[in-house]
Amino acid sequence: MDAKEIFEQWKQAALPEDLAEQMAELGGDEKWIEDAFGQDINFGTAGMRGLLEPGTNRINVFTVGRVTEGLARLIDENGEEAKKRGVVISFDSRYNSRELATHAARVLGAHGIHVYLFDDLRPTPELSFAVRYLHTFAGINITASHNAKQYNGYKAYGEDGAQMGPENADRLFAYAQKVEDIFSVKAAPVKKLRAEGTLQLIGEDVDEAYLAKLETVNVNKDMIKENADKLKIVYTPLHGTGKMLYDRAFRRGGFSNVVPVPSQAIVDPEFPTCKKPNPEFRDVFNPGVELANEIGADMIVATDPDADRMGACVRTDKGDFQVLTGNQIATLMSYYLLQNLKDSGKLTPDYEIVTSIVSSALPFKIAKDFGIKTKSVLTGFKYIGEEVDRMNKEGDGKFLMGFEESYGYLFQAFARDKDAMQGALMFAEVASYYASKGMTVFDGLQEIWKKYGVAYEITRAIEMPGIGGQKKMAELMSKLREERLSEINGAKVLKIEDYQEQVTVENGEETPLTGFPKSNVLKYFLDDETWVALRPSGTEPVIKAYVGVNKADIATAEKAAESYQDAISELLK
Repeated sequence: MDAKEIFEQWKQAALPEDLAEQMAELGGDEKWIEDAFGQDINFGTAGMRGLLEPGTNRINVFTVGRVTEGLARLIDENGEEAKKRGVVISFDSRYNSRELATHAARVLGAHGIHVYLFDDLRPTPELSFAVRYLHTFAGINITASHNAKQYNGYKAYGEDGAQMGPENADRLFAYAQKVEDIFSVKAAPVKKLRAEGTLQLIGEDVDEAYLAKLETVNVNKDMIKENADKLKIVYTPLHGTGKMLYDRAFRRGGFSNVVPVPSQAIVDPEFPTCKKPNPEFRDVFNPGVELANEIGADMIVATDPDADRMGACVRTDKGDFQVLTGNQIATLMSYYLLQNLKDSGKLTPDYEIVTSIVSSALPFKIAKDFGIKTKSVLTGFKYIGEEVDRMNKEGDGKFLMGFEESYGYLFQAFARDKDAMQGALMFAEVASYYASKGMTVFDGLQEIWKKYGVAYEITRAIEMPGIGGQKKMAELMSKLREERLSEINGAKVLKIEDYQEQVTVENGEETPLTGFPKSNVLKYFLDDETWVALRPSGTEPVIKAYVGVNKADIATAEKAAESYQDAISELLK
């Protein structure tokens, strides 16, 4: 059936009131009909994400129900033990999150699958922890992370607590595609499931277990005890799940002088203080900066609405505030951790830092200086988790930290997704370390750059919306493979790494690129020590463009990186 026929089916269906109203409001727009009903919403390795609207290419109770039916059939396939182990479900502060989480629980319950449902919103990393803690077969998180208020999403987790691997994710989606009538998915009544004991509410019991694990994140508690009082930390949960645990987490870590931003500590799906609740944007920190100036704080820590990403804004030597990039935060953390190990006589060469192929190389440069190992993996924290598992199994390394440029950090692997609460605690420890030396975090970053050189990276999401967006992205990536670039922004391309074709191209010759699963990523290395990477998103209609430059000073580096990003935007038009 085409989009109009599917649209007519939805018009005849018994829709919830909000979806029926949206159908009436938007249904006169043919472009909207084509986009909302012209295809099924994409389910990538990170799940699915989309506008909260009616349609097969949207997030709503029916698309969530169909995907959950796919998960239920996958669990059925694995037998009674898998059904008894069940699924744990969490949700964030967005519109309809609680309702979609409950509906997912009801769909699973209709299959006799045990469900642990959080009694209220919780951080994404706590869901990851809960999968491991409760030994469930899978996990579901209803969230759209840092997207604007119009969006919501669905993340599926495997039994290891990481986002579901490609094999099971593909099987889940294949089962979901076999659902011929999206309105026929069975959902058992909550009252019935509670009476049968199939649906179990969880909350404070898991919180306590997770908070106890968070107490193991900080590495130098004596130093924190001596210096934490020198800090004033402003914290914002950006209207989201970080509010649930931040106070206890900071206090148990030894940081009692933490002041929340009142306007942003209100759980609100409108996200009224920011257009996008994303800690990489300066505007989300504006209320925090105002509070920091009032109370004399030198740093603001922000967690995004599902509390898997952590960003920071720090006072500079000029007295104003600067938002740090995820790579800069990771640089500060990696240097501190290694220096602490060295100072305490515990530094051994089997420690390892793990990061993605599109993140900064500066922490690797620091790691080499300290004599420890490094590992690059594909984008996605599940790959960092896989490396942790490999090290544990083979006994050939000790996990120091994992990070991604997109404000994701992990230090203790009791969770297998990026964990903003771990990141916030470690960043507070880094600030305590510099306070012990009479320095600020900003001073510390300058000190690192002076020693190792300035590296600067920026990421842009080049939007390709609409029904043809996915097709356009595929065509662009195919063209770049067929017509290999020889220069970018006037700089010569020395080497290309193609993670889909799994080849390295250098001096016109191809050699195998080993050690990575296939992924639609192209990375270019240029003759001025710049690198560029292009990666279509699996959950959004965007191509992500990554640029990393190495320059003599930060001003020159920022200007050069912007210039490269402008050139890439022109290239992809």
